Amino acid sequence: MRVKEHLREIERKHHPMIRQTIEQQLNYEPDTETRNRKPLVRESDFEAEWELRFGPDNRFRVFYAVDSDRRQVQVLAIGVKRGSRLFIGGEEIEL
Repeated sequence: MRVKEHLREIERKHHPMIRQTIEQQLNYEPDTETRNRKPLVRESDFEAEWELRFGPDNRFRVFYAVDSDRRQVQVLAIGVKRGSRLFIGGEEIEL
């Protein structure tokens, strides 16, 4: 799974917070826009429809898709924002 590879590039001390935030934020109404949860305007390489921002200085990003019929959320990528640059799996990504 690619997401596990993405997590390997993030310090382990942040993993519990990432897991907890995903569970809290995406368990109920994952397709409802909030201050830190937004639909993506442009298509991404990993077919995500939504972005969740969180953590210190909103540095972490979770990209996901929602299947409303099945009531499922699929996390497709987890990244770290450094300044104006986004890194997923250690690689810089253009959005």
